[in-house]
Amino acid sequence: MKEKLKNMLPIIDLPLVILALYMIFLYVRADATLGESQRIFYFHVSYAWIGFLSLFCNFVGSIMYLIKKDRFWDILAVSSAEIGIVFCLVVLTTGPIWGKAAWGAWWTWDPRLVTFLILTFIYVEYMVVRNSIDEETKRGRFSAVIGIVGFLNVPLTYVASHLWRTIHPNVIQPGRKWSMDNDMTMTLRVSLIAITILFIFLLLRRMDLEAMKDRLAELRKKIMKDA
Repeated sequence: MKEKLKNMLPIIDLPLVILALYMIFLYVRADATLGESQRIFYFHVSYAWIGFLSLFCNFVGSIMYLIKKDRFWDILAVSSAEIGIVFCLVVLTTGPIWGKAAWGAWWTWDPRLVTFLILTFIYVEYMVVRNSIDEETKRGRFSAVIGIVGFLNVPLTYVASHLWRTIHPNVIQPGRKWSMDNDMTMTLRVSLIAITILFIFLLLRRMDLEAMKDRLAELRKKIMKDA
């Protein structure tokens, strides 16, 4: 059942990705103020959502590993962290491109931008710590602590534009109707669904890769022992 789901996800997601691209570039109209450059918004927000979702999965995996000491949760944590870093880097790339058109500058020391940059650095450090420790239990425990503490910056990043004066737009707010026209709202929703399914597929495959590394390590130990 699990393998069937993994094989079905690309089949389900491909039409959604094509639809999302069609809606972004052909269906939704250009913004009256920013023009065509505003289309990057749909990529930027979708990648940011997956970045946060990935780090939430890392947070859950880290907590469960400390409680259960089960390698499965450590695999979930490291797999989601790697994907999260990639998507965070994309956000930090698309953001300045969009910011240049909107604000006239590639980068500003806006609270949300700064907290997001710090968040990315924390999870890069997470991977550095993992790769510097050979012993499996110690590696999982140390990185889990970083994952849990690092996730505290996620809600801070999200509410940064509420806590401080910021020029970053606040289009999506919990409990409120999205402050966009219907065609923009629909385009963003399709983009979010498509990128979320892609994330699930990447996560499952990355976890498979980590499990294969474990099996390979066990085989090496067995070969060395029998030699």
